[in-house]
Amino acid sequence: MDFQLSYDQRALRSGMRDLLGAVFDRDRMRAAVERGGGVDRDRGVDRGLWRELGAAGFFALRLPEEAGGVGLGLPEAVLLFEEAGRALLPGPLVATHLAAGLVKGAAEGEAVVTAAEGGGRPVADLGGADAVLVGGGAGERPEVLTGEELEAFVAGAVPVRSMDPLTRLHRTTGLAGASEAYPGALRREGALLSAAEQLGSAARTTEMAVQHARSREQFGSLIGSFQAVKHLCADMLARTEPARSAVYAAAVTGDPVEIAAAKLLADEAAVRNARDCLQIHGGMGFTWEADVHLHLKRAWLRAARWLTAAEAEEVLAADLDPVRPLYSGSAALG
Repeated sequence: MDFQLSYDQRALRSGMRDLLGAVFDRDRMRAAVERGGGVDRDRGVDRGLWRELGAAGFFALRLPEEAGGVGLGLPEAVLLFEEAGRALLPGPLVATHLAAGLVKGAAEGEAVVTAAEGGGRPVADLGGADAVLVGGGAGERPEVLTGEELEAFVAGAVPVRSMDPLTRLHRTTGLAGASEAYPGALRREGALLSAAEQLGSAARTTEMAVQHARSREQFGSLIGSFQAVKHLCADMLARTEPARSAVYAAAVTGDPVEIAAAKLLADEAAVRNARDCLQIHGGMGFTWEADVHLHLKRAWLRAARWLTAAEAEEVLAADLDPVRPLYSGSAALG
């Protein structure tokens, strides 16, 4: 099986990188950081940026052409989200992308959509969101909360019918445990796209570390000539490329277990690479003017989104355990 990117896929990825370089350069990225991660508590995300992404087909990428979309698939979406991770693009990108066919205006970037991921996680970017996706368990269409229902959700009055099936089961029967780790369709795709963002960040911090090692001098020598620095850079690459293979393969198969493995590897690569990149930069890596710490903070946040390391490990362990039928095969995961 050939997992090499096609000419069209490479062109799509290159075009997305060029677009983000034009509409979300470092100055705009730093301005977003100054606003608090690109989300203003009163105004929400940068609506202008959102509309530019919508016009480029970022959110409508997987909608069929007859519905006004681009008609591509999950592998192509992974390539776009990888570039978004490289650029530290802020806001609920994953949720809005998943809502393109569910919420009016989401495909065009006119609506900002976030998601309740379950598992007791806080809902990110809730301030300023036009809608919230809730549920989306196995074989279940996500529920869209807007208007008064959204206001009730923000106030904490979430109706039981708005929860995914496993959460409803746990809430009504008192059951809890590892079964909460298994995502439905919404969380499964959300986990994969989040893993793609982590992959982009891991690749970018590797590049940043190598660039710095080639230009920074200590004791009259480039720090890239030091054995310890060489090992750090090599380790970063050795984490990034297996994560890339796992993410790309999971995008092709859509298998829940492979998605869990991809998220686990991508989270580790993003967090540990950012830490190593920061170490290579030394004291300046901790300063506000440097971008290294931004990748580390964002990697920490994404690692807690959609599917955590502990949840992914439960998925992988359950797949190896033949006496736990609830977790056997992808059919149980929708």
